[in-house]
Amino acid sequence: MAESFDGDWLELREPHDAAARNLGLAQALAAVLPARPRIMDLGAGTGALLRWLAPVIGRAQAWTLVDADGGLLSRAFATTADHAEDRGWPATFASRKTLLVHAPGGAWRVEGLIADLRDAPSGLPLHQVDAVVNTALCDLVSEDWIARIAAGCARHRLPFYAALNVTGRERFDPPHPADALVNRGFARDQQRDKGFGGIALGARAPAVLAAAFAAHGYSVQRAPSDWRIPRRAPEMAAAVASGHAQAAMSRERRERLKLLDWAMDRRAQAGLQRLAVRIGHADVLCLPPPP
Repeated sequence: MAESFDGDWLELREPHDAAARNLGLAQALAAVLPARPRIMDLGAGTGALLRWLAPVIGRAQAWTLVDADGGLLSRAFATTADHAEDRGWPATFASRKTLLVHAPGGAWRVEGLIADLRDAPSGLPLHQVDAVVNTALCDLVSEDWIARIAAGCARHRLPFYAALNVTGRERFDPPHPADALVNRGFARDQQRDKGFGGIALGARAPAVLAAAFAAHGYSVQRAPSDWRIPRRAPEMAAAVASGHAQAAMSRERRERLKLLDWAMDRRAQAGLQRLAVRIGHADVLCLPPPP
C-alpha cells in the first residue's frame, strides 16, 4: 500500500504549506484554465490545496479530491465547510458526496473519489477534468509513476501542477553537531520504496517531472516554495525535527544514540521557541503545448 499521512499532521502543516506555495505559478495555472475549470487533486488528504488554490482561481470551479483514505476525504469536506463558513461563505451539501461552497467569485463544487494511486492514471477519469494538481506527492513516487502520469496528462492535454516537492535542502537553526548525520539519514529514507512501484524520487522529483513532461512537448516552470518555520511555531518545528530524526534512525541504525540526542535537543529548543527550520521545496507547473 502507498504511504499515507495522519490528518492531524496535515492540519498542522496547512498554514506553512499555504505560506510556502509559489503564488506566481498558481496564477499562471489559473490563467490557462477554462471559465469553469474542473480540477483533480491527487492525494488530496484533508483538502488543503483546494482551500488555498480555489481562491487564486477565483471563479466557479469543480474539484475532485482523490485519496485512498476515505477518512481523510470526510475530514476534507468538514474542514472545507468550516473554512467557508468562517469567512461568511455559505456551504451546503448537494448530496452525501457533493459539497457546494458559495464563494464570492463563484461556487466551488467539491466531490471525493476514493482511489489507490499506485496504478495512476489507471482508473482516474482524466477525460472529465481540465487540470491535475497535487501537493507533496511527487517526491514519494517512482520515475515510472511520473512517466505514466505525464503520458496520461499529455493524452488529454491537461496542465499538471505539483506543489511542495522536496529539494534536499534542510537547515535547522541554531546549528547542531549531528545536523549532517540527520540530513544524510533523512535523504536516504526519502529514496526508499513508498508504495508507488519503485524507489521514491525524493529531491529528484522536480527534475524528473520537468524531463517527463518536456518529453511530451510541455513547457515547464519551477519556483522555490520553501517551508520557513519560525521560532514562534514551536509545535511545527518540533514535529519536523521529530520526523527527520525518526526517518534518519531507520537508515542510520548504528548512530541511533546520536540521533536520539539530536531529537531531544531539538524538541527542547522548540519548546523554548529557540528553533527555526527551513525545508527546501519547489513547485512545478507543466503546461501542454498550443494546439
